[in-house]
Amino acid sequence: MWLTYKLNRSIWAGIVAGMILGLFLKLIENITSLKVYTLLLNIDYIPVLNELKLSEFIDFVLHLVISILLSIALALFLKWRRWSRGRSLTWVCLVCLAVGLLLYPTTVLSERTPDLSDLTALLFWLSGHLLYGIALGWMLTGIRRVSG
Repeated sequence: MWLTYKLNRSIWAGIVAGMILGLFLKLIENITSLKVYTLLLNIDYIPVLNELKLSEFIDFVLHLVISILLSIALALFLKWRRWSRGRSLTWVCLVCLAVGLLLYPTTVLSERTPDLSDLTALLFWLSGHLLYGIALGWMLTGIRRVSG
């Protein structure tokens, strides 16, 4: 029962943080026309999936699935490390920034996303992933603090 509770909380943390990232990047794309939200949902480089014509909703659900998996992995890692809340939050933010930095080059694999050299798009992309890391880290470290 206790493990199920922690798992459910990690799943919800992944959903909420993933929605925050998605909404932030969609807002940035609508305001600036930089295709950072398009990049978030981009699956042009994934075999089989790139052949399907998926709706924006399904693409967003796929994004949330990845967010949930990352949230569960980070929650398990943080439970194992037993760091202070501040150190855990910093580490989650750094991991999320690293994920953003590692994913940004996939932009070269699509005609629909920003140029690799677009520093403004990169800045918004990384800002979104930092926001995601803060939200996810806050929820995960709060979960750990409350439920041990």
